[in-house]
Amino acid sequence: MLRHLVLFKLNEGVTRDDPRVIAGARAFEELGGLIPDLRSWECGWNIADRPIAYDFAINSSVDDAEALQRYLEHPAHQAGVALWKEFSTWVMADYPF
Repeated sequence: MLRHLVLFKLNEGVTRDDPRVIAGARAFEELGGLIPDLRSWECGWNIADRPIAYDFAINSSVDDAEALQRYLEHPAHQAGVALWKEFSTWVMADYPF
């Protein structure tokens, strides 16, 4: 199994109530039910008020590297990424567990 972890930081001046952000969060919330290769899917807004904190997180798992690649290439994932590119930056890690 592989864990796919992504942390998003909203760009300067962008807030959670921005319509683009709302649409992006909704797109990622729906991904768990749209992509068969996902074994687990969690996403949500950060609740910690710390300067080093990111704003939004995705925590998911897939069976293997091939499943991860199919997830990354899936049209629903690509559509969500296109939305988030407009208003955020992110870091990610993929690791076996």
